[in-house]
Amino acid sequence: MYAIRHRFGIKASADKVFQLLTTDEGLKGWWTKDVTGAGDTGSVIQFRFNGNGPDFKVTELTPGKRVRWQYSGGVPEEWQGTEIVFDLQEDGDKTRIDFSHANWKEASNLAAHCNMKWAVFLLSLKQLAETGTGRAFPNDIQIED
Repeated sequence: MYAIRHRFGIKASADKVFQLLTTDEGLKGWWTKDVTGAGDTGSVIQFRFNGNGPDFKVTELTPGKRVRWQYSGGVPEEWQGTEIVFDLQEDGDKTRIDFSHANWKEASNLAAHCNMKWAVFLLSLKQLAETGTGRAFPNDIQIED
């Protein structure tokens, strides 16, 4: 199994970062502007990029500490069986994020592409939390394969 991992800090409280990860408005600010369904554990979030995209079931919410999603359908199909986890640890005036997108079947070209795109979107999350403005799709940094 392959996992994408990123670790970084954000100059914002863990509660603020948690809100950006658990509400439609927060998610629209850093990942894609087309998001519906964020809510409590058990809800299914639909992320759309030009009409297509993944759905994730919220499987764990620990306020200010952890957000966990399980892929539940949509595209890309290669995400079947994967999960995304955001672990938050507040340290003074910043929050450390340990991010993983785990349980990939293999380290494929798509996994490499997604690794780069996760870096782009996680930097967008950082920018949103610190400045109030992120770079959600379709305004994200474009990468070429």
